[in-house]
Amino acid sequence: MGGQAQDRPAVIGGGVMGSAITAMALGHGVPVTLVEIDGEAVELAKRRVAQQLRHARLMGAFPDVPEGELTATTGLAAARDATAVVEAIVEDDKVKAAVLGELSALVAPGTPLITNTSGIPVDELAEAVERPADLLATHFMNPAYLIPNVEVVRGPRTGQSTLDAVLGLLERLSRKPIVVRDSPGFVTSRLLHPMINDAARVVEAGTASVEAVDELMQGCLGHPTGPLRTADLIGLDNLADALRALAERTGDPRHAPCALLRSKVADGHLGRKSGRGFYEYGKVF
Repeated sequence: MGGQAQDRPAVIGGGVMGSAITAMALGHGVPVTLVEIDGEAVELAKRRVAQQLRHARLMGAFPDVPEGELTATTGLAAARDATAVVEAIVEDDKVKAAVLGELSALVAPGTPLITNTSGIPVDELAEAVERPADLLATHFMNPAYLIPNVEVVRGPRTGQSTLDAVLGLLERLSRKPIVVRDSPGFVTSRLLHPMINDAARVVEAGTASVEAVDELMQGCLGHPTGPLRTADLIGLDNLADALRALAERTGDPRHAPCALLRSKVADGHLGRKSGRGFYEYGKVF
């Protein structure tokens, strides 16, 4: 199903998730403005998007429609005329709040502001924007162009028109939105991230190897990739940030990232995007 002509989303942040969301929209015929912090980051983001478009086509993920046009640039002002804005930057509440605040002052009233977060409550971020009714969260799984289900989080101040507009956009992009209420970690991260943390603790304690943990979770419990391969796909730095946020907001210290996860992040072993995490990978962007 191709996107409608009036869809002109902007994506803020060209990292792993931002580039995947951009590729997903382009592959459905929707033009995207992708915003990064500087020229070097723009070029890197464009390479990521191209790589993910190739992968998605090989997997048959897109309909038979002309590809949308990518405009990759710097400066939030490029998002001024967007029909919806997806913020996909670092999982840091203060940084997200600052960017969302700038965007809310920039775009027209009624333009959906979509924070792609794995667990920071929408209503916290709503304090930073001019019109809380325009804000909601989406939690795309990675890679966004292959996993159709999308967790959509309606904050207590999110307007019905905003929710309807975002649900419509996602459906035009052949996604299956599932709406949940606002809460730390929402549903997927509240269940998945502590499980990954415990899987890393099992390896840390010497009970089993990384490979054994994933093989047991796949073969015995039906996990599609294994929790530690999943962690590498998420990005260990993003995972650690999300776990810290969950621990702070729930008051449960077991949600804090374990020592093995923290050490990998400190060593720069961030998963697929760095070429090494719990596993080793080839060349990455």
